[in-house]
Amino acid sequence: MNKLTLIAFSFSFSFLSACSPSMPSMPQLPDMPDIIPDMSLPTLYKDDINQGSVLDRFKINQLKLGMSQAQVQDLIGSPSIIDPFHNKQWNYINHSTLHEKDDIHYRLTLTFSNKKLTEIDTSGISSLSALTKKEKELEDQRIAEEKAAVVAAKKIAAEKLAAEKLAAEKLAAEKARAAEQARLANEQRIANEKLATEKAQAEALKKKNELAQIKQRKANQQKAIKAAEEKIIIQQPKSTTNNKPPVPPKEEESTDKPWYQFW
Repeated sequence: MNKLTLIAFSFSFSFLSACSPSMPSMPQLPDMPDIIPDMSLPTLYKDDINQGSVLDRFKINQLKLGMSQAQVQDLIGSPSIIDPFHNKQWNYINHSTLHEKDDIHYRLTLTFSNKKLTEIDTSGISSLSALTKKEKELEDQRIAEEKAAVVAAKKIAAEKLAAEKLAAEKLAAEKARAAEQARLANEQRIANEKLATEKAQAEALKKKNELAQIKQRKANQQKAIKAAEEKIIIQQPKSTTNNKPPVPPKEEESTDKPWYQFW
């Protein structure tokens, strides 16, 4: 006979004794713990009741600012509530009642701007279970890899910046060299044009002087010829018309002519 049957029998016997005075009284029983010390009354089983979004710290810790809404959904699932008037805010709410464990009540709020994660409010997830040892190792590994990736990205960015700076300096040097060459070529062109102009002016002046000298020589020659002609004219007697030989001068006739001679 187990403890429950014994208790039921004792209760029923006491009830019958009270109803019928002629019935013999129940003998005094010892205390139950002394009879069956190791047995206890059974308790009803209560199942865990999970209501709302089921999250864990391991995945929440992987959220990063700048994620898209699709990336957030792939990581922790769809939100419990999306306010139609504030669709830029996602709320993950959970109210779970656990059997023989502490109840879980948490709220995770995410804010988006232009469909990019801009704010993560984890102030309401203190009731979530801590990371397991395996999850902690995986998270430490992920953080180390992310730090290494950041360092590598910074190194690549620095190398890229240095290469761009070097290329910019090289380009600037080439432009400066090209500008200097253009300046020298322009100066040389100006000097050549000036030299050509001066040469043309010198040649023009030389030709002018030569023409003036030729003109002066011609004038001098004409003047000399004229002077020579004048000198010849002065030295020679005047010539008669038709190039006839000069007529010798007539001898003076005697004025003593007869009265009848008129010639």
